Amino acid sequence: MESNPKPGKVWLLVLVASLGYFVDIYDLIIFSIVRVQSFKDIGIPEGQMRSEGEFVLNMQMAGLLLGGIIWGVIADKFGRLKVLFGSIVLYSLANLYNGFVQDVNTYAWIRFVAGIGLAGELGAGITLVSESMDKGKRGYGTMIVAGLGVLGAILAYYVSEWFDWRTAYFVGGGMGLCLLLLRVGTFESGLFKKQDNQNAVKGNLLMLFNKRERFLRYLYCLCIGLPIWFVVGVLVTQAPEIGQALQSETPLSAGKGVMFTYLGISLGDVFAGLLAQWFRSRKKVVFICQVLIILFSVWYLSSTGISENKFLVLAFLLGLGVGYWATFVTISAEQFGTNLRATVATTAPNFVRGALIPSTLLYGWLVPNMGILHAAMAVTILLSIIAIFALTRLEESFDKDLNYMEE
Repeated sequence: MESNPKPGKVWLLVLVASLGYFVDIYDLIIFSIVRVQSFKDIGIPEGQMRSEGEFVLNMQMAGLLLGGIIWGVIADKFGRLKVLFGSIVLYSLANLYNGFVQDVNTYAWIRFVAGIGLAGELGAGITLVSESMDKGKRGYGTMIVAGLGVLGAILAYYVSEWFDWRTAYFVGGGMGLCLLLLRVGTFESGLFKKQDNQNAVKGNLLMLFNKRERFLRYLYCLCIGLPIWFVVGVLVTQAPEIGQALQSETPLSAGKGVMFTYLGISLGDVFAGLLAQWFRSRKKVVFICQVLIILFSVWYLSSTGISENKFLVLAFLLGLGVGYWATFVTISAEQFGTNLRATVATTAPNFVRGALIPSTLLYGWLVPNMGILHAAMAVTILLSIIAIFALTRLEESFDKDLNYMEE
């Protein structure tokens, strides 16, 4: 191993990181699920729900982008474990407080704080697992983290169906605080400790931009994740509008579609991890996923008269296609030295989420000229082509020794 903790402790670390990401995903999407119910309860007029919803969601996204930078730098300067503790405390308390809000401005600011907290979970977890496992097996660890983690979206759907929206927030916050007890048994990365003793420059964000080769390496890492959130955020979330354009038999449910997509993402993360171990290549797996994204999105957007059942099957298949989320974050972590690794692994997924904004702007610009179906198809294919190009510019990182520094 690249550090030598006992195997039992390593798998406890994987379990704790997985459960942390499970809670993270639950809290990340709970607003999108309970938005209408919560807005009605605090007195937002129906005509303002869309604009106020975008305001609250954008505040959460702003928190994610800021938090990605903050937690990434903290993880590289002071340790991955500090982020795993600090981030979950912040977003758990924010979600508990969210259950008491009575106006949209408070709602938005609490989602901003929650977004800052949520930004640190996945990157720090993937970095810690990657640095603590044998280099030939670390893909299994990150596969479990993401595969179990995204199931939090399914729990969020059912909790919102069974309980009041305020209770849904209390459940999310309570789960996070309970998880803190498990985290007491975890340990810091051996590679981080080794680097810490070398007085290296750590967590300097400017290092990503002060050298052309390193900046391009970072940019290519971001590009391979571009299609993921466009598929979830547009193709599935806008299912009612897309279904109408496809002359669907019944209105398509975005909520059900998101649940089936996340189920597909969970299985996709497992399959992507297993295939990477089989091929001994993460790049081949991401390429296969891009091909699947193009095939399934074209199938979906060409399905005139689509039924609800067919939509849910296609939402699941699209989830399988974009189910390389953990592989994408792992590739990003493996491309950089120990003194920048957590900064990259934490900022990359959050910047990719933020990249949904220019993607949707392009999509919105194309819709009046091409129609909703052809515009969605064009942007999806474009993003996958960009991802494939970026993939060709990155080195294969499977089996790569992570014991090195960025200078």
